[in-house]
Formats: sequence, C-alpha cells, structure tokens
Amino acid sequence: MGRGKIVIRRIDNSTSRQVTFSKRRNGLLKKAKELAILCDAEVGVMIFSSTGKLYDFSSTSMKSVIERYNKSKDEHHQMGNPTSEVKFWQREAAVLRQQLQTLQENHRQMMGEQLSGLSITDLQNLENQLEMSLQGVRMKKDQILMDQIQELNRKGNLIHQENVELYQKVYGTRDVNRANRNSLLTNGLAIVEESHVPVHLQLSQPQQQNHDTPATKLGRLQLH
Repeated sequence: MGRGKIVIRRIDNSTSRQVTFSKRRNGLLKKAKELAILCDAEVGVMIFSSTGKLYDFSSTSMKSVIERYNKSKDEHHQMGNPTSEVKFWQREAAVLRQQLQTLQENHRQMMGEQLSGLSITDLQNLENQLEMSLQGVRMKKDQILMDQIQELNRKGNLIHQENVELYQKVYGTRDVNRANRNSLLTNGLAIVEESHVPVHLQLSQPQQQNHDTPATKLGRLQLH
C-alpha cells in the first residue's frame, strides 16, 4: 500500500510542523550536498526556520556563492542594456590586457631580460623554476633517446632473424652455427662483421678523446 498524498499547505499543529521541518530540512541539505559532489556544481542553500534560526550549506563557501550569484545577476541585467553591455566588455578587455602584460613580463624574465627590479628572493625563485624546467627537458630528451635506441635494437633483432632465416635457406641448417665473417681492410685495420650476432645499442655519455699533438708524438719517437 503506497503512501497517501500530502496536501501542500501550512501545518497547523506546531509539533507536526516542527517534525516535518526537521525532516525536510535534513533531506534538502543532503540533496544539495549530493548535487555538489556528483555534478561538480557550486551549491549554496540557506534556510531560516519560523523562529529565525539559520541552517545553511555551501559546497565552497557561502560568501563566494553569494558573490558569484550577485555578479551573475548584475551581468544578466546589464546584458539587456546596450550601455552597460559596452562597459562590461570594456572591463573584461582591461582585465585581459593586464593578464597579457603579466604573462609577457614573466616570459621576458624567463629569458633573462628585465631582471633589474627583482629582489634576491625573486631571482632565487626564478632560478629554481628554471632549474626545474631544465631538469624536465633533460628527462624528456633522455626518454626520447632511450625509446629510439630500443626501437633500433628491436629493428636490428628483426633484421638479424631475417638474415638467419635467409642463411638457412641458402646454406642449409648444418651451417647455421658457423660465423659468416667478412674481413674488410680500411686504413690498415681489419673490420670483422658477424651476421649471426645481433647489434645492441645503449645510451652513454660522450667521452673526451685523447688527441696527441705533434710534439708529443715526436717525444715518444725519441724515447723509443
């Protein structure tokens, strides 16, 4: 058996009126909280009882909700008046120009320009920010290089496997384990290529080469 319909009118009995107020108030505040959480909405609810007691809920702060409401209400009224609408967009343009100027100043400071007005603390913060940015760039660069090396190793292994299969087709399986070496002489040096050995690349730091000057070579010849 379902619940009967309740006539929406003032409850004469004070006790029943207070009980209904308490239940409906809690339900309304609960629904407002659920609406704010589920829908990411900014919600503000204010309830005054018949005795003048205040009950409220706000997803952020009641002050910010009221300020946003008043601003939205003013903008709604101003949009109907051409003169007010022009003033509104003029204020918006002024705010955007100020933001653009601030971004341009920050960009010049990041480039090392217009640093005369900065204090030691400001310069230290700017230096720390640049160090963090540089560290992020280096990490991204190293990651890209490592990905490229892994891709080259993968392709090298595929080519090696194809060479092994081709070698099996040409020479047979009995010669698979033999090294197919080709010696090339370049500037008196022997370069040996082994087709059955895959090539593996890795990332390493550049090393300084030790170049002997002509005077050093001459000294070595005299010693010998």
